[in-house]
This record gives sequence, C-alpha cells and structure tokens, in this order.
Amino acid sequence: MSKIPTRIARESSDSELPITVRIGKSGLVDSVIDELKDQLSSRSLVKIKLNRGVANGSSERTEIFSTLATKTSSIVSFSRGNIVVLWSGK
Repeated sequence: MSKIPTRIARESSDSELPITVRIGKSGLVDSVIDELKDQLSSRSLVKIKLNRGVANGSSERTEIFSTLATKTSSIVSFSRGNIVVLWSGK
C-alpha cells in the first residue's frame, strides 16, 4: 500500500466531502464497481456509504472496503463505520 499524502488524508476525513455512491441491499454488483471506476477516473476521492444491513460487523465492512479498493485499483484513504473514502492514487 502506498503512503497517503497528508492533504489527501485531511480531505478524506472531511465531513463536507459528499457521498457520491451508496451500496444497498444488492451489495457489490458490477454496476457499482463500474460507477466507482468512472468516478475515480474523473476525481481523486470518492466517498461511499454502505446502507444498514449490507455488512454484519466491522470485519465484513473491512472486507467489503478492501474488495472495493482492489476491484477499482484504488486505495482506502479513510473509513469510519459504514463510510469509506477511496483515493485514485493521482
């Protein structure tokens, strides 16, 4: 995992960063992955929210977040509860 610059870490943890993708009861379907790839190609940070009931516990959330990062060739720059911010690395 590459080192996350201080500026990116600060922007990632900002509560004003809007949630642009929500993952609902369907889970990690291909359309969600495609949408994330599109957003990461046009912006450096994408904030994602898992709706309630998608993950049962923190270990499952962590697994979902790392799967998202792997499938989109991005880096988890911030996570708290059901929120994760992915960084494109650019």
